[in-house]
Parts: sequence; C-alpha cells; structure tokens
Amino acid sequence: MAHWMRILADETIAKQTIVVGDQVAGNIGSWEQLGKREVGYWLGEEYWGRGIATRALAQFLLHERTRPLYAYVAKHNRASLRVLEKCGFSICGEQKGQLVADGEEVEEWKLVIGASS
Repeated sequence: MAHWMRILADETIAKQTIVVGDQVAGNIGSWEQLGKREVGYWLGEEYWGRGIATRALAQFLLHERTRPLYAYVAKHNRASLRVLEKCGFSICGEQKGQLVADGEEVEEWKLVIGASS
C-alpha cells in the first residue's frame, strides 16, 4: 500500500485507471526513469484479448505528449508487444529485465515512440 500511496502522491507520474463498464480493469501511467519518460500498464487477465489495453494506451497517448516515450515488454509477452506496436511504438533494443519471482532475469524488448534508440 505504501508503494501505491507514493505513486498517487507523486505529481510527476501521470496515472489513470482503466475502467470497463463499472469495473476497474487495470491501470496505466508514465514516469521519468534515468532521464527518459516511460509508459507502462497492467490489465486484469479477465480483460485480455478484447482490445481494452490498445484503446487505453491510445487514449493515454493523447494526453502524454512527451516524445520520445519508452516502454519495455517481456519478449514472451506477445500480446503486450502487439498493443504497443498498434499504438505506434517500435522495437529499438533489448535488455535483461528485472528479476522475476523465481530469481530468473526476463529478456525484454525496448520500444520507443517519437524517436529511435
């Protein structure tokens, strides 16, 4: 809870709730990290495969005008990669990502909209 309270209080982080009907389906936001603006989102599994993430990101990008804007997606997460590509992002690199629960690193694609690299 402390993590979310910090995020909600930080005015430099753009954040929105993704709502479907009258249900909270997920969240989307952007923040500054290592001198670059990044975007990320999370959507509950019961909402996957319905175009909700694509619509939410497309709408968010109308308000988050910072370019270049970066995103990272695990290489195995093809659906999220497709969401980003549909919204105009393109792959500009790759990296080892954060450790997952079992201690393994995740290989990620680095994507950008509005610039290269």
